[in-house]
Amino acid sequence: MYLEFYGLKLAPFDITPNPRFLFHSTKHREAFNHLHYGIRERKGFVQLTGEVGAGKTTLCRALLEKLDGNFSTALILNPVMSGDELMKAIATEFGLHVKGLDRLETMGIINDFLLKQALAGKESVLIVDEAQNLTEELLEQVRLISNLETDDRKLLQIVLMGQPELRDRLNSPRLKQLRQRITVRYHLNALTRTEVGQYIQHRLALAGSNGVPAFTGPAIWRVFGYSQGVPRLVNAICDKALLAGFVERSYRINYRMVGRAIRDLEGNIHS
Repeated sequence: MYLEFYGLKLAPFDITPNPRFLFHSTKHREAFNHLHYGIRERKGFVQLTGEVGAGKTTLCRALLEKLDGNFSTALILNPVMSGDELMKAIATEFGLHVKGLDRLETMGIINDFLLKQALAGKESVLIVDEAQNLTEELLEQVRLISNLETDDRKLLQIVLMGQPELRDRLNSPRLKQLRQRITVRYHLNALTRTEVGQYIQHRLALAGSNGVPAFTGPAIWRVFGYSQGVPRLVNAICDKALLAGFVERSYRINYRMVGRAIRDLEGNIHS
């Protein structure tokens, strides 16, 4: 609605994870480098945690774009399933046909695929998003699949991404063997106030802004105060604030407009 008014080519604060809009804050750059290093160096298990909306899924999609044709990837976005379903989902993501097979047969198909990949000099990567939702049984299943290896290398690199609860889950004594295999870990913290301002400018520039619209300093303070630096919340507030600016035909987004956006988000638009 407001794109034409502000001369923007794209919606700058869409909450859909889009690697094109990835903001390389120091912490996001470090997180990406940890993921990339863990996979490139065949560390076996990599763990990335962060609060809801911190940008983990966007990082994941940026990582997938970075990996070249030498990598085969399987991405599990919703791991709430049984052990059999998980194995079939992994196989399907790798492009394997396992319909009608049981778990053991599916594991055999996956193993053969991973061996062929290794013999061809290719790498295989499994990424599990929202991994805090994995039961201990499923986490153990993931550990078992990580056992697939030759004499000199792991056949599968595994990335577990999730909310901070994932760390608590992995601290269970029953998951000691899995925890010991995770050699690369990173926790993605929220943005600072300065980074929130840079983040807003970054997304506006990528959307085609030539300086319009502009968020005032107090407006950025208020965005940060409400969002506490969580990118998804920053997006939600700024999107509503741009709409408020459009309604008032203003090219400057001020403190009051951000307040209106916050009230709108909370369903309290008349207060």
